[in-house]
Amino acid sequence: MQGVWFRETAYHLATAHDVSGWVRNLPDGRVEVVYEGPPDAVDELVTWTHRGPDRALVTLVEIHDETPQGERGFNVR
Repeated sequence: MQGVWFRETAYHLATAHDVSGWVRNLPDGRVEVVYEGPPDAVDELVTWTHRGPDRALVTLVEIHDETPQGERGFNVR
């Protein structure tokens, strides 16, 4: 969902939890997020992703476990 500060909020939460990765808007209106970090922190962020920021309407979350790529820091793309 775009226009509800999803990317900015994900950035602040990831940074606060020492989670690396990135977030970006996709052309079709979806948002793609990659989280890398301590399992408990990543789980907390995934839980947040299911609801998003206050104005968001999250209708579907697809989770794909992948091999960590060694991301450093969290970026908004």
